Amino acid sequence: MWIVLILASFLAALISGAAGFGGALLLLPVITYYIGAEAAVPVITLAQLIGNLARMASGFRQIKWSAVGWFCLTALPLSALGAFGFTVLPKDIVTRCIGGALILLVVFKMCKLFELKGSRATLLIGGAVTGGLSGLAGSGGPIGAAVFLSLGLSPVAYIASEAATAVAMHALKTVVYSKLASLTIETLLLGLAMGAAMVAGTFAANRFIRRMEKGRFQTFVAVLLCVVGLYMLIFGA
Repeated sequence: MWIVLILASFLAALISGAAGFGGALLLLPVITYYIGAEAAVPVITLAQLIGNLARMASGFRQIKWSAVGWFCLTALPLSALGAFGFTVLPKDIVTRCIGGALILLVVFKMCKLFELKGSRATLLIGGAVTGGLSGLAGSGGPIGAAVFLSLGLSPVAYIASEAATAVAMHALKTVVYSKLASLTIETLLLGLAMGAAMVAGTFAANRFIRRMEKGRFQTFVAVLLCVVGLYMLIFGA
């Protein structure tokens, strides 16, 4: 079991390290199969905390701290609130709603019907939505990715800045989940091992994104957002 989950964590980090999101969505079905839904979200949260620390460190000098600050202003309290309610609301419905919203955002952007603007209002609203959904379903990252994509950052700055917000949210959620979920020493060690695998995957992905031109990178992320959104819409939690 451990070998499968560690390998899955490495592969998930390769993708999320290049796109800025997607780790939880890829890991959740696999880890739920092995340890059950109750422990899955807290364990993934711990693993992602470690993995996002690596993504943040890989581009630390290019982090747009002003955007991170405005985003976290609403993301942190809403992620804590969402974490308290994650065992109450139906995650399947929440996940499908996230998927539908992602597809609409990308379609509207491509058709120029609607476009997220890199403003404080976008960061505040996006932070609130991302934080709440992340706490509830463990998969609010793609919404945050769409918000940071609107800032027009370079690939490295985009990845590191989004990761900085994820670190703050995952750290807070880890504290909340530790009070709500019955985490054993084994599942805690599993989360740490998966996090270490995600660090390796992140640094492997970093070599890829540093070579990618910004326009192509934004197209790559937009396509991946659509794929992830379609998956969430069809399969749910």
